[in-house]
Amino acid sequence: MCNMNNLKIGNLTARIPIIQGGMGVGISLSGLASAVANEGGVGVISCAGLGLIYRNSAKDYMEACIIGLKEEIRKAKEKSSGVIGVNIMMALTNFSDMVKTAIAEKADVIFAGAGLPMDLPKYRTEGCTTKLVPIVSSARAAKIICEKWKTLYDYLPDLVVVEGPKAGGHLGFKTTQIEDPDFTIEKLIPEVVREVAIFEEKYNQEIPVIAAGGIYTGEDMYNIMQLGAKGVQISSRFVTTNECDADIKFKNSYIKAELDDVEIIQSPVGMPGRALKGEFLERVKLGLTRPKSCPYNCLHTCDYKKVPYCIILTLFNAYKGKMDKGYAFAGSNAYLATKISSVKEIVDDLRSHFENAQKLALSKLLKK
Repeated sequence: MCNMNNLKIGNLTARIPIIQGGMGVGISLSGLASAVANEGGVGVISCAGLGLIYRNSAKDYMEACIIGLKEEIRKAKEKSSGVIGVNIMMALTNFSDMVKTAIAEKADVIFAGAGLPMDLPKYRTEGCTTKLVPIVSSARAAKIICEKWKTLYDYLPDLVVVEGPKAGGHLGFKTTQIEDPDFTIEKLIPEVVREVAIFEEKYNQEIPVIAAGGIYTGEDMYNIMQLGAKGVQISSRFVTTNECDADIKFKNSYIKAELDDVEIIQSPVGMPGRALKGEFLERVKLGLTRPKSCPYNCLHTCDYKKVPYCIILTLFNAYKGKMDKGYAFAGSNAYLATKISSVKEIVDDLRSHFENAQKLALSKLLKK
C-alpha cells in the first residue's frame, strides 16, 4: 500500500510527497513556496509575470523578470531550508532567461509546462544541482521527452508531473478531451507510469511520476497514489491560505465560488484554461476587453491584434485584488474552499485524510 513517505527527486528528498503547483501571476511566490517547503513539501515559485511585480526595479519588463526571479528564490531560501522549485511556462518569450536564472540561483527544481520542454537539459551548467521536471498530459509526451533528453543530452527527467484535465489554469488538452473519460488523471497515471518504467529499467534510474489536476483531499491523494503515482501536485487548495501571495480578494473569490462558477475559457496563450466566472470574463464574452497594444511581449503564442485581452496584465490585476479587471484561474474543486487556513493546517488535513483512507482500505482488505 502507498503511504505519505518521502518524495525523492534525484538526490533531493522532500519529507512528504506533495508539490505545490506553480500559480501565476504572483499567486505562488516566495511566501507560499517557503511555507509549503517548511511543511516538508516542494514549494514552487511561478515566474510568470514577475516583470510586472518587479517593474519598478528595472528599466524594462524582461530585466525586471530576471531581477524578480532572483529575489523570489533568495527570499524563499532565506525563509526555508526545504525544497524550492520554480515553474516556467514554455510559452514565455523569456523562457531561456528564466531557466538560466533559476539554475544560476540554484533553485532546487525547475518545472516546465505549457508546451513540451524538449531542450531543457541544454541549459545545465557545470556543477548544476537544479533538477529538471517536465509537466506532461500524456504517456506519449513523457516518452518523447525521455527519448529526446537521453539521446541529445544523456539526461533523463528527475521526476515527471502528469497534469490531468481537472487542473486550474492552462490545460494541455483539446476542449473536447476535458470531459472525455479516456483522458482522466486516473487513466493517465498508469499509462505514464508504464511508459516511464521502461526508461527506469533500461537506465537504472528512478523517475517518480506525480499526479496533478483536481486533487484536493487526502482521499484524492491516496486513491491516485494507489494507481502508481509517487505523490501529488496540489495548487488550488493552497490558494486559500494565509501564506498564499495573492490579495485577500483573490482568495475570497475561491471561498465565494459555487460548483457552477468554475468554467472552461479559451486563453490568449492558445490553450483552454479553467477559471472562475466573474465580471471581467463576462466583459470578455461581450468583446469589451480588446488590448490596444502589447507593452510586454511576454508570450510566443499571443498576437495582441487577435486576442480578446492581455493575459499577463489581467492575471496581475487579479493577483492585486482588482477582480473587476482580472480573473482567478482555479482547479475543478476550487469551489470546495470554505475559509482561509494556514499551510500547516492544509498539510495536516491532507495527511489525516490520507491516513484515514489508508486504514479504510486496509480494513476492507482484511475482511476479504
